[in-house]
Amino acid sequence: MADYYEILGVSKDASKDEIKSAFRKKARELHPDVNKAPDAEEKFKELGKAYETLSDDNKRATYDRYGEDGLKNAGFDTGGPFAGGFGDLNDIFESFFGGFGGFGFGGGAQDPNAPQRGDDLRYDVKIKFEEAAFGLNKEITYEHLETCPDCHGTGAQAGTTKKTCPQCKGAGQIQHVTRTPLGSFSQISVCPHCHGTGQVIDKPCKTCSGEGRVAKEHKIEIKIPAGVDNMSKMRIGSEGDCGINGGPNGDLFVVIHVAPSPDFKRDGINVFSELEISPAQAVMGDNVVIKTLDGDKEIQIPQGSQHGSIVKIKGAGIPVLSRPSQRGDHVVVLNVRIPVRLSEEERNLYQKLYEIQTGREAKNQQTIMSKVKGVFK
Repeated sequence: MADYYEILGVSKDASKDEIKSAFRKKARELHPDVNKAPDAEEKFKELGKAYETLSDDNKRATYDRYGEDGLKNAGFDTGGPFAGGFGDLNDIFESFFGGFGGFGFGGGAQDPNAPQRGDDLRYDVKIKFEEAAFGLNKEITYEHLETCPDCHGTGAQAGTTKKTCPQCKGAGQIQHVTRTPLGSFSQISVCPHCHGTGQVIDKPCKTCSGEGRVAKEHKIEIKIPAGVDNMSKMRIGSEGDCGINGGPNGDLFVVIHVAPSPDFKRDGINVFSELEISPAQAVMGDNVVIKTLDGDKEIQIPQGSQHGSIVKIKGAGIPVLSRPSQRGDHVVVLNVRIPVRLSEEERNLYQKLYEIQTGREAKNQQTIMSKVKGVFK
């Protein structure tokens, strides 16, 4: 099992203050809003579990003596503060660290004047089966938020500036003091006049109505690589909404929808198609031209092919996404087609074949056809 002291990076005789300090430092590093590693969320939860245990004298004493199993046997909840009952990690963090003023995540409100990253956007694009196989350059048009060209993101009319909020005096917060028989209680809330920015705009920019950003149609060309599959996602950096207060742009995520093909089906990097052949072609073999991703190609049907047999065309499938020079195979599935109507000549030939194979004289066409269907079933 994981060592809680090792997770926090403290010694086993660390004081409560040392444990708290180590936890705050680690939490800043591992919070999923900051750390984009795939295991950051799991490590963040483990960190919370370790801190919750070692910051409690009773739990710590039990853990030191008996370990995590001892905590369970003693009836302590070992799931940690993030184990359940919470939705968003930011809400979890705020719920757990709300009393730690100035921590940087849950303890204090985010500075509304600090640079903020723009939102990510999603764009769905539909392409053909063959386009997904070989890739293409495609121009797309979508709407996103751009910095207002008139006020350059300030929200104020040209020639004017933001002013200090008269209600909160630029603090962005309002303090309310309530006097009771038990004493005075102070409550701090976001200023309703400036919404916490500490600044107000007397003359909002007419172009963006004081928002500092405007919605505009944006056109870019994207390169869809060869080998993409249905519901593949591409991230186009910095093509989302523009940031706030000089923050970076968000990203654009392109979701690719591949239209089904009437001729091919895909399984990984392999392409499948079906080919109907006659009983004579199955018995005698044949050379047949079929449609492939690379155009028409001739394949050889081996003698004695059975219904459901396959013929492979090596390297004629889907390119490998990361190595487009390598491709899968084209697999042709043979379907032996039994005729339901016969010409006089065909009927005579099948009758002769029946007599040769069975040693019996055929009675009628219906008997012949039932026998033939049995052979190629």
